[in-house]
Amino acid sequence: MRVAILTISDRSYHGERADRSGPAVAEGVLRLLAGAVVVEQTILPDEREDIAWNLKRLADTGAADLVLTTGGTGLSARDVTPQATRDIFDYEVPGLAEVMREATRAAVPTAILSRQVAAVCGRTLIVNLPGSPRGAVECLEAVASVLPHAVATLRGEAGDAHPGPGAGRG
Repeated sequence: MRVAILTISDRSYHGERADRSGPAVAEGVLRLLAGAVVVEQTILPDEREDIAWNLKRLADTGAADLVLTTGGTGLSARDVTPQATRDIFDYEVPGLAEVMREATRAAVPTAILSRQVAAVCGRTLIVNLPGSPRGAVECLEAVASVLPHAVATLRGEAGDAHPGPGAGRG
């Protein structure tokens, strides 16, 4: 699985603060997703058009199977990562965002204010993670177990049907 990580942060982009979230997510990817390779780590400003362009570039070129963003999911006017993701996606995968918020809610009650989006563009899965290193990694941990199946399904290597009671019913 090829993974691209986009850190969305005006301060990190302008060199005013070191990017701690991107490297933390990269470490989490290598620890949690067997065989995953981080193919790109980029820092972007909180600019909707820049974020959307980079997401679309990664999906359209097939450079990444999974794009993880970190940052820009809060309530401030500069937090535009979810809007940029919605600008380019084909369809949403709401369960991933729901699970991430729920997994972090007990420790951080304000996690329910996070506007993470998970969606598909072409054959690329895009998952918005929060901007704090700890929050980003905790959210990644919450969904990591299903990401290989999601990517395999998008590649056409796995189906969505699961054998068992009710399988095959239409």
